[in-house]
Amino acid sequence: MVREEILRWLLETDSARLQELWRRADEVRRHHVGDAVHLRGLVEFSNRCVRQCGYCGMRAGNSKLPRYRMTSDEILASARLAHDLGYGTLVLQSGEDPSMDPEWLAAVVRKITTTMPLAVTLSVGEWPPEALQLWREGGADRYLLRFETADEDLLRRIHPPLPGRPWSRFEILRSLGDLGYEVGSGILIGVPGQTFGELARCIELLRELELDMIGSGPFIPHPETPLGRSPVHFSSLEGGYGAGGLSARDQVPPDDIMTYKVLALARIVRPYANIPATTALATLDRASGYEKGLQRGANVIMPNVTPVRYRSLYHVYPGKVSSAPSDDTYYADIKARIEALGRTVGVGPGSSARWSGAAASCP
Repeated sequence: MVREEILRWLLETDSARLQELWRRADEVRRHHVGDAVHLRGLVEFSNRCVRQCGYCGMRAGNSKLPRYRMTSDEILASARLAHDLGYGTLVLQSGEDPSMDPEWLAAVVRKITTTMPLAVTLSVGEWPPEALQLWREGGADRYLLRFETADEDLLRRIHPPLPGRPWSRFEILRSLGDLGYEVGSGILIGVPGQTFGELARCIELLRELELDMIGSGPFIPHPETPLGRSPVHFSSLEGGYGAGGLSARDQVPPDDIMTYKVLALARIVRPYANIPATTALATLDRASGYEKGLQRGANVIMPNVTPVRYRSLYHVYPGKVSSAPSDDTYYADIKARIEALGRTVGVGPGSSARWSGAAASCP
């Protein structure tokens, strides 16, 4: 699929034509990764963050948010819950927190992987190669780091760089592969300033980066952020962004249909990748976001196993869908919804095809 075809699908508005895209993505998914839906237990272990992202409620400048970092014992208890529920993977996610000791996280990962049959995915932001290697040696299998946008100027405005950080996200993604991680990344869909052409380029990058996991989601700004207070223009961000933003014709909308398009196109350009129906998508489409995502290319869902007392504090965006009060009840509900689609719940870690022996090149 070349960029011109990707762009045509992104601009498509006819519902009958879009059914063709959904069917094609579902067929590619069935042929390359099968009908299993893998469940990844998500532990949001810290909301401490030094970044000043223009849309995220955990940005350092949000003084209204109480900060936390779970203890090792709390993380291990969440891992045991994920294991007891039958999940094959634990995802440890946090804000970017340089005060966190990399040795501490390596010890947590090592304890999990040596006491439970769980694969471990890390999603903790930008770190130097030494820390990434330490965690890989500690037993971490996968790493998630979204590049958000291919437009470096736009990225600097929504995700201002930190002093003394010479590496780029693309450099980090490539180094993760060299270290032996399964590598995950993705796109922020509909951020102000994002054009359809830029989004098409982002989808091409999903293929060029040879990603094992692809997690993209819609732009949902937190109200305590510059883009939450001024969602159309970048006037409140350092440097601004043009004089008046983009016209509605050029600006990518951050809606559920566009998110489904990106999910489907991601499946087509990277057939063997693990692709989740994300919580952000389910937040936009509460009635059937998970189901539609699974029918349009997704093969992963990430239930939250973070202790309930912390879940409301991991506040990236407002209105976030969370697990039911009882996690086993939530698991039963998700399992029933998966089986209602004629799909099965995956067993084991659900590694990408590149690591399980299947060819991962795109046709």
